[in-house]
Amino acid sequence: MKIRSSKNIHGFTLLEVMIALVIFSVGLLGLAGLQSRGLQSNTVAQFRTLAVIEAYDMADRIRANPVGIANGNYDNLNNSAPVAGADCLNAACTPQQIADLDYFEWINQLQQLLPSGHGTVTGNGAGSQFTVTVMWDEERTGVNGTGCSGDPNVDLKCYTLVFQP
Repeated sequence: MKIRSSKNIHGFTLLEVMIALVIFSVGLLGLAGLQSRGLQSNTVAQFRTLAVIEAYDMADRIRANPVGIANGNYDNLNNSAPVAGADCLNAACTPQQIADLDYFEWINQLQQLLPSGHGTVTGNGAGSQFTVTVMWDEERTGVNGTGCSGDPNVDLKCYTLVFQP
């Protein structure tokens, strides 16, 4: 019988540990990438959910003002900087003032909840159909186009709701 010397085995164990460390590091980098992508997808889903909620909020505001609908006060709301208008909570307001206040409050909510949040409301003039469009910078690239082309390099992301009051 031959007895092996322990001098020949020392380097082999160190090599195994280094290979295991490299494999473990690559695995951790993969997990970090998955976590990052998951957070990004969660943020996108949150923005889309908020856009839907805000579109329906404006639809409810329109439905709550039937005289404003009949007068065409909601037919063309697309000003990027609406004015606050009258204080309709503490004083009586006309249907036009209510529509202006609805749009002002809605735009302020969009700007607070969504990156570069903006919205428009258009009607067909007869009050039978409205289109509410919510726009935001989903990619957070600083784009400011107001079209809904679907190109994130040029236009904002859009959610459009068509409804009849």
